[in-house]
Amino acid sequence: MGLDVRAWVHDEQVAPLLPNQLASGLQGSQILAIAGHVKRLRAEGRAISNFTIGDFDPEQFPIPRVFHDEIVAQLAAGQTHYPPAVGVPELREAIRSFYDERLGLDYPEGSVQVGSGARPPIYAAFRTVVDPGDVIVYAVPSWNTRYYVYLCGAEGVAVPTRPEDGFMPTAEVVLPHLDRARLIVLNSPLNPAGTMIAASVLRELCEAVVAENRRRVAAGKRPVLVLYDQVYWQLVFGDREHHTPVTLVPEMASYTIHVDAVSKCWAATGVRLGWAVAPPPLIVRMKSLVGHMGAWSARAEQMAAAALLREPVRVDPFMGSFKGALHERLERLAQGLTAMGAEGLPVRALEPQGAIYLSARFDLFGRTVKGHTIDSDEALRTLLLEEAGVAIVPFSAFGYPEGSGWVRWSVGSVSLADIDAALDRLRTLLR
Repeated sequence: MGLDVRAWVHDEQVAPLLPNQLASGLQGSQILAIAGHVKRLRAEGRAISNFTIGDFDPEQFPIPRVFHDEIVAQLAAGQTHYPPAVGVPELREAIRSFYDERLGLDYPEGSVQVGSGARPPIYAAFRTVVDPGDVIVYAVPSWNTRYYVYLCGAEGVAVPTRPEDGFMPTAEVVLPHLDRARLIVLNSPLNPAGTMIAASVLRELCEAVVAENRRRVAAGKRPVLVLYDQVYWQLVFGDREHHTPVTLVPEMASYTIHVDAVSKCWAATGVRLGWAVAPPPLIVRMKSLVGHMGAWSARAEQMAAAALLREPVRVDPFMGSFKGALHERLERLAQGLTAMGAEGLPVRALEPQGAIYLSARFDLFGRTVKGHTIDSDEALRTLLLEEAGVAIVPFSAFGYPEGSGWVRWSVGSVSLADIDAALDRLRTLLR
């Protein structure tokens, strides 16, 4: 029997003094807190349709079989030792070729930084280009940007967005901050809204960035950069087209950091494989950060992804069925909510454009429903979960102003039957 240390590790006098100022001020994920609420209700035997987590249930959406088999083959071949901090050469070259073939972007060698998912390259990009006190401009709602702003000790400028713009920033709200900005963060398709930035808006923003940087370079000042999070770009629906800053304004190649991953496009969130594509001088600096964090993806997964990105036609059949199933779920959900609105019930939804998300708004503020007084987004979320078994995430969890009534639905872990059951319960509640 070992030493029982429980009496010491729970010392209330010492525990609050252990974290430093940075760790003490960092907030945890609201989405994970909501997931705990869902788990408790399910443990009580409640029927819950979970639309909260931006993840995939392997029973609904397994990773591509060819990816699974390729990982197993790479493990069997002994690909189990440390990879380079920047990523294995085979994968970095495959990413360059894939971008050339599918996005029309021919980047030079040394332009790719691999990481364990998209987060390490994102964090490395922030830490590489942002100094304490620098200005980071980003739109809300936004996935996690405010946390990276905090970790860098930067000044965050959260610009407002409107549902009629798909919760995407416009030049009107971004450009007044351009002369002070060091980094502009854009995400399309957008988490949490499931919408896309218009090519005209992106082009206008990028042309302004290029003009601003011409002035800065002439004055010997640091340029403003754009971090372009496009991890959902392969999950675009209908005849819509994904655009990048560089395809619209080629001079942006010097000022753009693309962030990407297999996590969402191959339903492979747990495989942890992402990357940044950026000017080589930035990649050189990002490499050291990722290396010191040890935040590289496993070698076998890197080698497997390299094999498939070199021959993307091997994954195309999966992508066709995968996108179709996601779009079907999003459309089923959107049509159900829209039908409720047509009945006069207090809900509306935006058309899904990409990613795995749907935006909807509930006009319930100021009302009391089944004993729940709806005076906050948290009260709205609790009502939908406890009285309709519908688990969603309010936009306020993504930095959007409190009390809007807008929420995110994620369909990566639900079946069509789950959606139908949720809609039935929700209709009953709203009536």
